[in-house]
Order: sequence, then C-alpha cells, then structure tokens
Amino acid sequence: MTIAAVQSNPAPAILPGSGGLRGALSDLFWRRPKFLLTLMLAPPLLWLGIVYIGSLFALLAQSFFSIDEFSGLINREFTLKTYGDLFQAANLDIILRTVTMAALVTLASAVIAFPIAYYAARYARGRWKALFYLGVMLPLWSSYLVKIYAWKLILAKEGILTWLLAKLNLLWLLDAWLSLPVVGGNSLSVSFTGTFIVFVYVWLPFMILPVQAALERVPGNLVEASSDLGASPGQTFRNVLFPLALPGIVAGSIFTFSLTLGDYIIPQIIGTSRLFIGQAVYSQQGTAGNIPLAAAFTVVPIVIMGFYLWGAKRMGAFDAL
Repeated sequence: MTIAAVQSNPAPAILPGSGGLRGALSDLFWRRPKFLLTLMLAPPLLWLGIVYIGSLFALLAQSFFSIDEFSGLINREFTLKTYGDLFQAANLDIILRTVTMAALVTLASAVIAFPIAYYAARYARGRWKALFYLGVMLPLWSSYLVKIYAWKLILAKEGILTWLLAKLNLLWLLDAWLSLPVVGGNSLSVSFTGTFIVFVYVWLPFMILPVQAALERVPGNLVEASSDLGASPGQTFRNVLFPLALPGIVAGSIFTFSLTLGDYIIPQIIGTSRLFIGQAVYSQQGTAGNIPLAAAFTVVPIVIMGFYLWGAKRMGAFDAL
C-alpha cells in the first residue's frame, strides 16, 4: 500500500463498537470509568456496610435498652441506665483491669521490640534480614489456640519454666512473686503475670515490624552526626532515635493495645477468675443473657480506641504502618 493510499484512507479516531452484549459493556465501561469503579467497589462496600457495620450498630443500639430485673426480659425503651451500670464497682474494676493490662502489654512490647527492630534496621543485611523477618513472622503462622495452650503448659506448676527455675535454685523467687496479692496465684498459668507474659508474646510481632519500618527511615548520618558533635549514646537515643522512631512505636501500639483490649481467649485460658472486657461481653451475652450490658461493654474499647487513634494520627503513626 502506498503512502498516498494511506493518507487518502486514514484510520478513524474512535473505533466502532465491538458488537454484542460483551462489546457493549466493554464500550460502556471504557466511556464511563467511574461506573466501572462503582460496580467493583459495590460488593465489598455492601458487605462492610451491611454485614459488619450494620450488625455492629444493631449491637450498639441494644446498649440503650435495659434488662428487667424481675422477668429478665429486655425492656426496649430508650434509657441510659445500662451505661450507668458500667460505673458499678464490679464493672468498673473490669474496665480498669483491662485497660491496665493493655497499657502494660503495650509498654513491655515497645521496650522489647525496640532493640530487635534497631538491629534489623541498622545492621541486618541480605540473608540475616530475611532470617529476621522469618523469625518475627513465624509465630504468626501457627494456630492462635495452639500457642496459648502451649504457654499454659510452659507456665504450669509442673511446666518447663518451673523445672528450669528449680534447677537454677531460683524457685524461691518464683514463689515469692506468686505470693503477691494482685500479680500472683497458685502458678504462673493462673495468674495476672502469666496472662501478661502470653499477651506480650502473642502481640510482640505487631510492635516489632512498625518500629523496624520507622527506624529504617532514619538516615544513618544523623546518628553519626550526633556522635561527632559529642553526644553520648543516651543523648543520641533521647534526642535523635526515639523522636524519629516514635511514630512507629505508636503505630505498633495501636495493634498491641487494641488487640489486648478486646481479647477474651487468653484471659479465659491463662489467668485468674477476674474478668476482662472480652470475657464480660461473652458472659453477659451468653450466660447471663444481659445483652444490653454486653453491648454497653463493647462501647468501652470503641471509645477508648477512637481517642487513641485520634492521638496516634496527630503523632504521624499512620505513616509508619
């Protein structure tokens, strides 16, 4: 075909339709990309909006009802009486115990995670970094319940930890600790301390990874410049490393704090008879049949995490996720 023939028969700027239903839909989606985006997002948004958020609002609506103390039936009249019940001594004790545990687990996870994350960010390279990620992620690949029951055996009075302390002639130290009124118990597997240990173990990976990601963003020349200017290692940590790694620590704390706040399986298997929020929700909804009070308990971690996320966003924690 000659150049003149090509110039005399130029290709159309817009190709004709493909024909058929498939071609018509293809043309429609090409001409209206927002319509295609709407169709793609509609199923997950409907699932999230109706099944998850809808059921959550249905549950929270129950918190504005009350339970009839004589018949045990739900009184479906709007009232704040159920929220007032949260401030009774027993219920307030459950809330304070759960928040205290969540705060202690978050603090301990940050202290343990920082040196591990710092080594991975500053010194681990190649194969060693791959081993680091494998070591951090490996506990997450095993069953949640298997890990908890394994720790119950480890912390039991006849467990390997007690045997090891006996071999080291340190059993007296464990007995002294277990004799303390709040943190102690018959053994570590039925104590506040045992619950704390398992919480830290299970949620620690969720703290290490955000801190490691934040530390990798810290330029190495800042640490070297701090040392060249005469700062001690402690001053470098306080004035350079910690402020720059703080968003990662806060990001990790979102996971450790929220997961501890709502978990009920670990305190149910390892710990004393003193309830946490998750156990209280399960108990009130299942055994006691007091659904309004169970729903009111669910509002507590939602409100706490709402304020927590608001503060974390102001500190730039979401940039380290």
